[in-house]
Amino acid sequence: MQATIEELSQILVFRHLEPSELERLQPFSQVQQYQQGEILMQEGDRLSSKLHSLLKGSLRVTKTAPTGKETILRTLFAGEIFAAPAIFGNGIAPATVTAETNCQILTIERDGLVEAIRQTPEIALRMLSVFNQRLQLLHDTVHGLVSERAIVRLAQFIQYFVSHSGTEITPEGQRLNIKLPYYQIARSIGITYEECVRLFKTIQSVVTYSRGGKITVLDLEALAAIASGNDSFV
Repeated sequence: MQATIEELSQILVFRHLEPSELERLQPFSQVQQYQQGEILMQEGDRLSSKLHSLLKGSLRVTKTAPTGKETILRTLFAGEIFAAPAIFGNGIAPATVTAETNCQILTIERDGLVEAIRQTPEIALRMLSVFNQRLQLLHDTVHGLVSERAIVRLAQFIQYFVSHSGTEITPEGQRLNIKLPYYQIARSIGITYEECVRLFKTIQSVVTYSRGGKITVLDLEALAAIASGNDSFV
């Protein structure tokens, strides 16, 4: 199904384009539905030459080591682009992308994207900005795994989702809009399931975890202090 002008405008790199510019992208666009748990692309797959973007829902990006250990690299939210090698690299999926929720994926064929960039070079700058941010995030993640304590990585991980997925105000505090089970957190910050459970007990005066991956931040200031390495709240 071809994307509408409104749908195209929801993708971050296209957000400031004029309706007439979005109209030129429409013939090259397609919107597909994916169910929760469905794999969009497997690590090592050959990718079609398209810009891939998330219209609705959330995606989990994972990589599997030769030992079979799976690491969660990041979670993608609506408006974000992904699978850069399909356009700029070798066309091979560097990681596995799975639908965390029911999703809508919007793709743009390479020829249409190239023409749009030719007419509006700012699109390319926005895309470069996205990839630069991801490289910085990857650098910070690697640096954290090497030098930061697990409690600091956990606090930083929760902070990330506070800002990216948002929160709901409850009588207890600010509950994340996304559910994050122990196993997902552990695989994301490089610790065991058991250590993840122990760390949440350590900071239960600042953050609480309840069944199903519901996380509530009781004290944002204290969470920020732990994320910066301050031990006084632990």
